[in-house]
Amino acid sequence: MAHSGFSGSLTSPRFDLAVDMGHPFLNRTVDGFLKIGAVGACKVAAEETFECLHRGDVSKHKVESALKKICKEGAYWGTIAGVYVGMEYGIERIRGHRD
Repeated sequence: MAHSGFSGSLTSPRFDLAVDMGHPFLNRTVDGFLKIGAVGACKVAAEETFECLHRGDVSKHKVESALKKICKEGAYWGTIAGVYVGMEYGIERIRGHRD
């Protein structure tokens, strides 16, 4: 009996950014803001690109609107992530250990 197989691996690109603000709290907060903000911006960029391609029309107004939406969503999700990471770090410091 013939035997066939397939093996492979899928690795995601890794993006590491070292931000030194002089304090671990600030470092983690800014790092969370940048990483999650970039993810939010990429998500909106993909959605807006799909919408433009699906409709088949691109105008200067739509591009400006998409850019504004990309920046707004990136800032929103980055802020939420920064607050979350900062609170998590603060709670770890208060408790004295990590989970």
